[in-house]
Amino acid sequence: MEAPAAPHDPAEPFSLDITVHSPDQMRELGRRLAKLLRAGDLVMLSGELGAGKTTLTRGLGEGLGVRGAVTSPTFVIARVHPSLGDGPPLVHVDAYRLGGGLDEMEDLDLDVSLPESLIVVEWGEGKVEELTDDRLQVVIHRAVGNTTDEVRHVTLTGLGERWAAVDLSVLSA
Repeated sequence: MEAPAAPHDPAEPFSLDITVHSPDQMRELGRRLAKLLRAGDLVMLSGELGAGKTTLTRGLGEGLGVRGAVTSPTFVIARVHPSLGDGPPLVHVDAYRLGGGLDEMEDLDLDVSLPESLIVVEWGEGKVEELTDDRLQVVIHRAVGNTTDEVRHVTLTGLGERWAAVDLSVLSA
């Protein structure tokens, strides 16, 4: 994984760009990111179909030590993976099939789950931002139409007071 070093001004949202060369590296990024996460965090993942959102989440689950295989919850919308230790449960949501905003997602009770859980939402743009001002946005870019190239460009942006004090640059080490 490669990433340029950048100074971090705590008053501004911090963005970090990382190049990932394989699915194994994407999972490793998820495992390393898990060390920075805690109960109450909202992580929003976006990117084209097949970009690696679920692979990153699988790494998060491994890093958090949660029960159950992390797979895409596309048809069940959300899966809860309880912690096998003393960490928070991972709530993995796939909002791809949901068209509306937070109102349509209200049945999932994400606002109730957020304080004690780590919530990861794939395809959450325009749907879950109202849950909290503090969130980590992860955008995964790949060459569209090129199914043989596994290189991904990942941009992580910490928004809100929670992320002002987090040094995301440790993920590029």
